[in-house]
Amino acid sequence: MVTRRSLLHIVAAGGFAAATDATDVLAAPARAAAAAPARAAAAAPARSATAGRTLRIGKMQAALDDIAAAAAVGVLAEVKNGADVWKGASGVSRLGTRRPVPAEGRFRAGSITKCFIATVVLQLAGEGRLTLDDTLQRWLPGILPDGSHITLRHLLQHTSGVFNYTNAASFRAVYRSAADIVRMRNRTWTPRELVTFVDDLPLQFQPGSSWEYSNTNFVLLGMVVERVTGAHYAAEVRRRILRPLGLRHTQVPGTNPFLAGVHPHGYLAVEHDGVDHPVDITVFNPSVAGASGEMTSTAADLNIFFRALVNGRLLGAAEQEQMKTAHATRRDYQYGLGLMTRSTLGGVRLWGHRGEIFGYYAESWTAEGSGRQLTVAVTPWGDIDPKVPITDLVETVFES
Repeated sequence: MVTRRSLLHIVAAGGFAAATDATDVLAAPARAAAAAPARAAAAAPARSATAGRTLRIGKMQAALDDIAAAAAVGVLAEVKNGADVWKGASGVSRLGTRRPVPAEGRFRAGSITKCFIATVVLQLAGEGRLTLDDTLQRWLPGILPDGSHITLRHLLQHTSGVFNYTNAASFRAVYRSAADIVRMRNRTWTPRELVTFVDDLPLQFQPGSSWEYSNTNFVLLGMVVERVTGAHYAAEVRRRILRPLGLRHTQVPGTNPFLAGVHPHGYLAVEHDGVDHPVDITVFNPSVAGASGEMTSTAADLNIFFRALVNGRLLGAAEQEQMKTAHATRRDYQYGLGLMTRSTLGGVRLWGHRGEIFGYYAESWTAEGSGRQLTVAVTPWGDIDPKVPITDLVETVFES
């Protein structure tokens, strides 16, 4: 019997040609990760012997190896603890090669984009150009039937009740399978088109009465930013965040399908003759995610961003407090305004976000108090959700 795990080893050995002529494509598929290639990439050397001792490099590298063995084609990570920095990687960068995963490589950050959009909205609130209690109707008249009952705060915290467009039947009719994702990889979507997938659907609950994660919320917030500022949300992210922080390797790509610089390749499982085959989806038009998940970045850049965000460098005190006021969810985290928070088994409070898009999955966390940080990105493959082995890495980093 050919399993995803055995198939991946065949591909890694060059016995199967991944079906694409593209060099980079999409992100994390609906089915997460499991079969793993050989552990071809070793950790990049630590910057100092002190970093090696402090951050327990051996355990962290072993955790990355476990992720690659159980849930990914490849994985990369950066851990920061004050001035100490450790970068590691495992697996391969591209199937059919022995090319190691670049520890400093770029990847698709998926929903981590939401933190950037939320930061811009909160900055605009601090400048008095909008308030969080403004209704959607005020800024986008007629965009949704219930817009007069939905506030910007509801959108930021996923308490709006607006249906998630990526779960809508009309969206799923277009993207029925991984093969459809590959076929549609060059399709450009406008924000209004994405909202159209849900504009005839009733609210899931009355705004403010419950919580449900919805990508539509942040597509709408991107449109609000444009209405308030007169500039595309990408321009505001660059002007307000990327340039001030020197995040030279982070992009809001719009319709650009390519990942710049060195990067690991992402794959989707496309069924053929009853067997899931890996198809390279690194190159694709990310407008299908828009303001809810289009950005690309590196582990180093995301650590810089979240350190600045959590430490109050990007927001005023009032906006910072509101962003970190978290709402209970049915998941393993609470949700502030565009920001997740969770605790380790030992009680260390973490702030950050997860991101998933075809072929890619990432997490970025900053510890409250100590400021220790972890950003990890994987190219999932198989049947095991990468969140599972990443949990062990998180515990190793923040409890060691």
